[in-house]
Amino acid sequence: MEAKHSIFLFLFCLFVTPLSAQRARDFGISFGVMETGDKNAITDVSGLSVGHQTIIKGEHIRTGATAIIPHSGNIFQSKVPAAIYIGNGFGKLAGYSQVEELGLLETPIILTNTLSVGTAITATIRHTISQDENNGVRSVNAVIGETNDGYLNDIRGLHVKESDILQAIANAHTDEVNEGNIGAGTGTICFGYKGGIGTSSRKLPSSLGGYTVGILVQTNFGGTLKISGVPIGQKLGKYSFSSALESADGSCIIVVATDAPLDARNLKRLAKRALLGLGRTGGIASNGSGDYVVAFSTAVKNRVSYKAEKVQAFEYLNNDQTSPLFLAAIEATEEAIINSLFAAESMTGHRGNIQALPKEKVLELLRTYQAID
Repeated sequence: MEAKHSIFLFLFCLFVTPLSAQRARDFGISFGVMETGDKNAITDVSGLSVGHQTIIKGEHIRTGATAIIPHSGNIFQSKVPAAIYIGNGFGKLAGYSQVEELGLLETPIILTNTLSVGTAITATIRHTISQDENNGVRSVNAVIGETNDGYLNDIRGLHVKESDILQAIANAHTDEVNEGNIGAGTGTICFGYKGGIGTSSRKLPSSLGGYTVGILVQTNFGGTLKISGVPIGQKLGKYSFSSALESADGSCIIVVATDAPLDARNLKRLAKRALLGLGRTGGIASNGSGDYVVAFSTAVKNRVSYKAEKVQAFEYLNNDQTSPLFLAAIEATEEAIINSLFAAESMTGHRGNIQALPKEKVLELLRTYQAID
């Protein structure tokens, strides 16, 4: 009898993990109709890597950086097609104008806090010019996204250093992506709960090209939270404008990666759809929110060499074939945002405490609305 009991406990521990260790999909929550990639993460886009550097010190420092690296080669020498779409421009995203003009990304994308954008630019430039192949390079367009973590983090202390940005780049890998209170999501707040980093992906069937779309988000915004269409924020009494002291201000950075051969024009169209995914979660892109989408394609044939020929030949997906990618971006963005909430844990910091999403209550509401079994 004792042996059977021990086996049961072993199997229970093996297959049942705490709520805090599970992603939204693990509870049967549905996010659309498309299949996810193997990792259900932005790193399902082959060759792409993500790295975090988390900075937690004392009672007041809660910040960090996250690096998204499109491919393992020298990005400056082998640039990728890219586009940036602005949902609401109350933000300090760096590098926009050159991407808008040339349609190319030539550095890792770095996410950090609002007052550390300058530091991240300098560090990303140092990373680029330190590569032997870039000897003599005198112009680098670093793309840096940010959200303001000034409630939990002593943002005025400028605690993110160049070494932290470089470490985030050095930490990058192609495996599963850690979510929640990590990297650039360490001190963020979303829908009044602890926000953070979230990710998801979609894999198109072979009949639609077999392409992958991966999403990574840094969530720090407000609105009225919805999960699978269920008005969670309303039912829990926690939503923007529920009192004079609560606002919807904040920001969300969304990074969209795909291996589909898209040019900058269709990448901007893809980026627009990611904001529809944000809308599905109840985000409203408020006046004081910096909502940006950075989208890029890793398709090898369409990378642009720094020493390009005068005339180049590319292979781009026909407009008529883009709609499945649009749906993939919408679904994966919605799921990535909810994943950031499910992964985040309660945190006390510079100006007070922010509670994690009350998952037990959320799951109870989802069952009540028959959104999950």
